[in-house]
Amino acid sequence: MSRRTLAIAISVPLLVALWLTAALVPIPYVTFQPGVTVDMLSEAGGQERIQVNGHKAYYDDGTLRMTTVSVTRAGESVSVFAAIEAWLSKDEAVQPYSAVYEEEETEESSQLESALMMTSSQDDAVAASLRELGYTIKPAVEIYNVEKGLPADGKLKVRDRILAIDGTKVNSPGQVVDLVGKADVGEPITFDLLRDRKKVTVKVAPALVDKRKRVGILPGAGYTFPFDVSINIDPRIGGPSAGLMFSLAIYDTLTKGSLTGGRNIAGTGTITDTGEVGSIGGIQQKIPAVRDAGAELFLVPSDNCDEALGAENGDVRLVRVKTLKDAISSIKTWVKDPDAPLPSCEKETK
Repeated sequence: MSRRTLAIAISVPLLVALWLTAALVPIPYVTFQPGVTVDMLSEAGGQERIQVNGHKAYYDDGTLRMTTVSVTRAGESVSVFAAIEAWLSKDEAVQPYSAVYEEEETEESSQLESALMMTSSQDDAVAASLRELGYTIKPAVEIYNVEKGLPADGKLKVRDRILAIDGTKVNSPGQVVDLVGKADVGEPITFDLLRDRKKVTVKVAPALVDKRKRVGILPGAGYTFPFDVSINIDPRIGGPSAGLMFSLAIYDTLTKGSLTGGRNIAGTGTITDTGEVGSIGGIQQKIPAVRDAGAELFLVPSDNCDEALGAENGDVRLVRVKTLKDAISSIKTWVKDPDAPLPSCEKETK
């Protein structure tokens, strides 16, 4: 056997082992890829995604797409090859794990936080759209989460609105914590609730958990609406970034005629209860997703415009929005005349 043959015989297995190690050993990075888009004017499981009870609903044609980003989960890492592929891709991105997740963050805690943000986002979207339509919205305190295995489990429910505790009217989430903290361990306290627009009374006895009196609920800011609006969305989708598209879909459902004019429109952005649109993450992955889904118009939060210009948008028109009113106005103008001038990320970034 020649020296060259011997060297090849030795180096090839080493090279294979090196490549296998690179492929199998994870590194502390997170990849971002275009996720699914969801038409909020469509049906899911035989039901409209926007459900209305107590008001006339108008289900028209057209598309209002919310967008998502596929992200490496908390507690997981990626291979060298996956990180390099995301870094080289025009539609993907890669960041250090520590820039995305806290050291102690788990998949369970990440999903819980994401679900809570989704709950709050949906409430804010309903409030924003109803206010845009002229309704008066009253503040309330509602239950965002019920912890399994604690006293409230099976008694109190997510979306319950807390009216009073032991006869004391509740005005803020912090007041709920204070009232539970003043109660005696093991002694039932009375929750007066509004559940499915009906008043109910439930008794729950606090327990001592980590030296704190708790019933196992997370109270948050909510609203009392003049009629019921609910959003039919996959519970695995979380976060607040679909707020704007939820609001637009609700507005369209509650008004005669088609807001979209039958066209394919997409967008992203958080929403406040007063209709202000906020920035989101992953804009450069969301734009390719709607581009591939055939969207013609993409609504971009004003503060994301500079970043959006770095995405491969193809023929998708990028429209800058600051408020829900902005978004509605731009859509109506564009539907009447697709060539009409609009607040554009290409023309104005501030």
